Amino acid sequence: MKKCYSVLTVQLLTSICGSICTAQTAEHAVSMDEVIVTAARTSESKKEVSANVTVIDQEEIRQSASRNIGDLLAEKSIGHIHKYPAGLTSIGIRGFRTDSHGNDLQGHVLILLDGRRAGTGNVAKLLTKNVERIEVVRGAGAVQYGSAGMGGVVNIITRKAERTAAFVEAGGGSFGANKMNVGGTLKKGKFDFSGSYTRTSQDDYETGNGDEFGNTGYDAASGVSVNLGWSFTGKNRLGLIFTRSELDSYGSPGYFSANDLDDTTDKENYSVDLNYTGATSTDHWQWMVRWFFGKDENSWLDPTGSDPTGWDNGIASSNVTDQQGAQAQLTGTFGHTRLTGGIDWLDYEVENTWTPQKTTYTNPAVFFLGKTTFPDQGLTLDIGLRYDSYEVEVVEPAGRDTDESHFTPKLGLSWMVTEQLKLRAQYAQAFMIPSADQLAANFDSFGSKVVGNPDLDPETSSAYEAGMDYSRNSFRAGFTYFHTDFEDKIVTDYLADGSKTWKNLGDAAISGIEGEFSYDLGMAMDWEWEVRPYFNMTLLTEFEDESTDEKLHYVSGTTLSTGLIVSNGDGIACRLNIAYAGAQDVEDWESDAYPTPVVELDASTVTNLTASWRFYEDDHLGAFTLRGEINNLFDEEYAYVKGYPMPGQSFFASLRWNY
Repeated sequence: MKKCYSVLTVQLLTSICGSICTAQTAEHAVSMDEVIVTAARTSESKKEVSANVTVIDQEEIRQSASRNIGDLLAEKSIGHIHKYPAGLTSIGIRGFRTDSHGNDLQGHVLILLDGRRAGTGNVAKLLTKNVERIEVVRGAGAVQYGSAGMGGVVNIITRKAERTAAFVEAGGGSFGANKMNVGGTLKKGKFDFSGSYTRTSQDDYETGNGDEFGNTGYDAASGVSVNLGWSFTGKNRLGLIFTRSELDSYGSPGYFSANDLDDTTDKENYSVDLNYTGATSTDHWQWMVRWFFGKDENSWLDPTGSDPTGWDNGIASSNVTDQQGAQAQLTGTFGHTRLTGGIDWLDYEVENTWTPQKTTYTNPAVFFLGKTTFPDQGLTLDIGLRYDSYEVEVVEPAGRDTDESHFTPKLGLSWMVTEQLKLRAQYAQAFMIPSADQLAANFDSFGSKVVGNPDLDPETSSAYEAGMDYSRNSFRAGFTYFHTDFEDKIVTDYLADGSKTWKNLGDAAISGIEGEFSYDLGMAMDWEWEVRPYFNMTLLTEFEDESTDEKLHYVSGTTLSTGLIVSNGDGIACRLNIAYAGAQDVEDWESDAYPTPVVELDASTVTNLTASWRFYEDDHLGAFTLRGEINNLFDEEYAYVKGYPMPGQSFFASLRWNY
């Protein structure tokens, strides 16, 4: 079967790429007037933004070989990827990383859905269907969104219907993979609806050296995304956004060298978002109110006899986070000045089987964002202030709680030197609140006492950056230098009586440069099709733990993606993408040695090739498109986590109907 899929997919890719010479004119241009919504919590032109922002649009998502947000960001080489076979992926930006279990307030990179917290740091749970665009704001984002936004903010924006359409897609490929998608949009009068349903499954895969990695298959990964609304009285809209993902009966293997052949894991995330947005006829005033709730759940089962090492047999464990929150903000425009103020409120309830206590987090906050432009000079000045109050409490067993507060500022400046060239600079702070265990734990674990430290301070960072963006016709380029001082890192501590607790110890400095480039040769040369090479890079010049004078662990000094897009803009497209992640120092838990040795995880280069061909289109019957993928084209043997090699070369082909 693998050979059959290989032949079909290669033939499909060859025929599509060979047909490009007949393509018609493609239009692809990047404008500095592109609208960004994440950096200021309201719509603004990219020329006014002082941060480094990457936008992944719907067309780029469609051309990608990714199935979820984690795979997509790995292709883009946004930063460090920490990926296991069992549906678990965290992402890093500028040396910081999401927390893929439990409370996302304890992450260092923040994941948003339509401007509010996704409730998870595991980006493998977030699928790419029904996504309009993704905005990645690099650098501190705490002044806008609170705890966790140290390395950056990733905002996944769902699609809103602008017309009526429908699609069905199905396909299969290597390792017994199959996928089915169905969805569409409806725009009728004041009502709009956009939604999709996705379901995939896969058998155990083979690594780059041809060895089967047992227990890496899964029964089903499914996702539902719905965005519906009703518009009334001018620019007012009531909306509902519902997302749900389920990763069912995923194999949960151990290290390749000592695999757990029967361990399984189930993961689930859902959220409901009720929102109201509005504006006056002239947009002098704009407002937004929302209430949202959801749950993030993970469970693991280690059947007796599944673990060759003899540890943890017959154990079931779980982690559940219930989330609810509210946002309200008001924006006023006064000449060349725009002011936004509002409140955020979050309430989390977290329960883990590995700690015999239930904890709650309550986090109200107020924020103020201001922006003033000086049109004659091409200058835009933006400021931000935020005050967070948070309380953590041990509910079961009752009796321990603590509360703290934190103030966060930001200052940014952008200068449009010409209509094509922007210079920008920014200073921003960020923070991460301590966990409930770290602040208020009080339980026994493996014969010793675990106690919280109510005097812990939040982990904090101060980030400076300066850069430029250039956009002219089909050419786009950007360059950013950044430096972050990370302070008050929370580490484990042991008291004189043997009890385990935590303390603030350790600082770090992280510096580097980010660059991006793309150029449509087709437009520049007046060809009849788009030929666009691109290049994105992050190079860390410094990432050192100042308490140990060692490089930070699990951080690649260099990540980059490069490739080529060829398209006629009328149903034919090819994309070659090469993603490189540099070597990194990691702790070798696979060695089972103590103290855990630090080793180097090898660099990796992963190449994906995709192609699509709309071979039939009719006004009454709709359009039919063939699509093919070759993932890990050169059969690279690589791993994002030591001991967990990723799939080798694989093939996938699908047929899509659009109406």
